[in-house]
Amino acid sequence: MSKRSINGSDFTAMALLGAEYLERNVDRVNALNVFPVPDGDTGTNMNLTIVSGVRELRNKPSDHLGKAAEALSKGLLMGARGNSGVILSQLFRGFAKSLSNLEEAGTLQIAAAFQNGVDMAYKAVVKPVEGTILTVAREAAKHAVQYARRTSDVVELMQEIHAKANEALQRTPDLLPVLKQVGVVDSGGQGLVFIYEGFVQHLTHSGTIQEKVFSFPSEAAAPEEVAAANRASAVIRPSAPASAQSKLATEDIEFLYDMEFFINRKISGKPAAFFNEYAFKKALEKDGDSILVIADDDIIKVHVHSRKPGDVLNLAMAYGELTDFHILNMREQHRDLLEHEAAAEPFAPVPEYALTGDISSTELLAGPAAQVVAPEQLHELAPFGIVAVALGEGIANIFLSNEVDIVLSGGQTMNPSTEDFVNAIESLPAEHIYLLPNNSNIILAAEQAAELSGRQVTVIPTKTIPQGLAAILAFKEEESAERNAAWMRSAAEQVVSGQVTQAVRNTSIDGVDIQEGDYMGIKEKTIVSSKPTLLEACQLLMAAMAEEGGELLTILTGEDAKESDTAELCEWIEEAYPDIELEVHAGGQPLYPYLFAME
Repeated sequence: MSKRSINGSDFTAMALLGAEYLERNVDRVNALNVFPVPDGDTGTNMNLTIVSGVRELRNKPSDHLGKAAEALSKGLLMGARGNSGVILSQLFRGFAKSLSNLEEAGTLQIAAAFQNGVDMAYKAVVKPVEGTILTVAREAAKHAVQYARRTSDVVELMQEIHAKANEALQRTPDLLPVLKQVGVVDSGGQGLVFIYEGFVQHLTHSGTIQEKVFSFPSEAAAPEEVAAANRASAVIRPSAPASAQSKLATEDIEFLYDMEFFINRKISGKPAAFFNEYAFKKALEKDGDSILVIADDDIIKVHVHSRKPGDVLNLAMAYGELTDFHILNMREQHRDLLEHEAAAEPFAPVPEYALTGDISSTELLAGPAAQVVAPEQLHELAPFGIVAVALGEGIANIFLSNEVDIVLSGGQTMNPSTEDFVNAIESLPAEHIYLLPNNSNIILAAEQAAELSGRQVTVIPTKTIPQGLAAILAFKEEESAERNAAWMRSAAEQVVSGQVTQAVRNTSIDGVDIQEGDYMGIKEKTIVSSKPTLLEACQLLMAAMAEEGGELLTILTGEDAKESDTAELCEWIEEAYPDIELEVHAGGQPLYPYLFAME
């Protein structure tokens, strides 16, 4: 079967089947991670990224190829997790930009789009490494550009792209020595090949899309990987007590007006002001809570609980025409609930008071009508805000007690997405924000979020939890943003990081023979020991770390660390290294019994 062009519907079906092929092979991709650690997750990261992409694609179906590609790109961009996910999002971001004005495309345009995607992906990576997904994508795109001159058949072209990508994948061990040493191909490249395979299978009609692809995960019913991602994107803040409604005094309902309405920017009689979502939310927070703002092209949906609904409406009017008002007095609703509860009667909700025209009704305005004021003038920003990534309640609490405002749950596994970072940035009322990714696999997502946010954001490229802790301890609020960034980077570079975990397979890396179940001591990114007992692995790791010098050793105990093992380890360290000061904190991290920081 031949095909001279594809449109948006064709591309949507290709993307859905590509996503399914990757989903089917997530475990195979994860198994290709070079380090035999129990949380190797390239496949999971790529799968969660493309799930986000196809969800957006299904929400905005189009026969227009450019619009369909843009929808996929947007979903990938906001759902990107880990280095592999970010690179995947950039590949299709460039692809979409190249096709933006085309309803359909032939071989030459498609080949150019793949090449544009590669160009954008390479630009996104500070130090591109060959023998990775980048190489696979580049070789396939280069071949596509050349082959497209000889054929007008899109099916034939996509078959060639897939074949060339697979050929390049098989050569990745020749370009990256560690892959050859372990005897695997690049995991990210393999994930991309599976996606391309799905593309080909749709075009040749030899593959069908399973029903589960058309019901990609929602919040109501998420598969295991997406449930893990939801845990990864959880924001940890100091907890606040909550009361049941029956125990709440009516007068304690501070923000009593439950408001919901739309701002239509297109039908406004006069030019609408530029909409800064962050500043608008901050202005609403002045006299409100439970804020939800969803901006989608020309329509903005707003929900807020406010003390002063008149101020809210006047503020919103600067951005367009207001429609579909719903305002509910929650104190009245609460009084009715208590009355019915006391009488043991079923509770009947109080009807909403719907405003459909006159927005100046005095009974709904708390105080006189406010003059329209720029949102940024209504909220004072703190000079700095800090977002850190950590996995483990103990580690999160250490960050929160040392100037960090938000901790995103994540680490080597369950990487926070670009959108998680963007949401955290938007929630902080601060002039300058620092991001501490604390994992080399999360730095790209943090950098991408910083670029997308439009705010003053600095990414401190911390690669480990110890580096992140050192960076935060170097922070001084009274100093300038530039000085703090320099000091935090410097402090992170001075730390020697170590960790211990169990091997999940037999292999040999850097001259170290590793048996499944052994405890591996990892200094920075190098495996320095593999022993059957935890103490032996820790001792060899400590010897390697001590070669760098240092006066203070901090140990963060994991959720599986036993008190008896920790006591034995500390006793040995104090005996073997009497000049090193030792601190031990409960980290609570999974999979890694101990994290070490030598300063």
